[in-house]
Amino acid sequence: MYKIDLSGKTALITGGTRGIGLGCAKALGQAGATCVLTYKWGSADLDELRREFEALGAPEPLFEMADVSRSEDTQALMERIKSAGHGVDIFISNVAFAARTPELSSYKKRSLFKSLEYSAWPLVEYVEVAGRVFGEYPEHVVAISSDGMDRSYPGYDFVAASKSVLEVFARYLGSHLGEHGTKVNAIRFGMVATESFEAMFGADVWEFFAEEGIEKEDLISPEECGRAVLALCSGLLDGMQSEVVTVDRAMAFEDNMMRRFEMWKRLRDDAEKGANKEQE
Repeated sequence: MYKIDLSGKTALITGGTRGIGLGCAKALGQAGATCVLTYKWGSADLDELRREFEALGAPEPLFEMADVSRSEDTQALMERIKSAGHGVDIFISNVAFAARTPELSSYKKRSLFKSLEYSAWPLVEYVEVAGRVFGEYPEHVVAISSDGMDRSYPGYDFVAASKSVLEVFARYLGSHLGEHGTKVNAIRFGMVATESFEAMFGADVWEFFAEEGIEKEDLISPEECGRAVLALCSGLLDGMQSEVVTVDRAMAFEDNMMRRFEMWKRLRDDAEKGANKEQE
């Protein structure tokens, strides 16, 4: 394997203390990057995270409280990074927030605007402010997206809508920033086993998966997300610009009607075998 060395680089990851963001931070940190992780008050055990990074042999991360929807927080964050003697070489736009919409009556204009404010607009604002504060744009920008635009998830309407806008921004940012040497791409992750996934769909989602023959390990892990992001920021894939890459471990391929029919037959046959054994 080609060893990726990001020593001397600084990576800014929004929402980097949990889930996909933390998976990205650990992968980039192991490659030598100093990670700046944003979080909201009370959402992270910073001492435990420091120990995790130390165990990986990664540089100690910098933790910064910042609300991605507040422009004043974004400006102050960049200035604090600069004061600490760092720039932003890599930016991972990871934070996502959206109200659940189980039915049409759940659609609220304010909720949609909030979803866009948290899940799409920070990609643009963080890159613009970084360019203004540091005098240059990040070398690599990665927008963390979702496959919810192409696959239906219950109550996921506003997430899918805001991630669609995020992908449009990523494509156009690439065209605007190409002349500055900045590579901008988006990654669509399929179902990822995180706390946020369970919060969105409920704890009983695992029971449903078990009945469908799907184990938690079949979903993407945050660590796998991190490795995919690391690859995009390694310099090895710099021929890519304004691309949307899908990482789903073939779940989308597996999840079609005939595959589900095959699974249904297998579960039915197993149930019949179990009933016959009980009769014997």
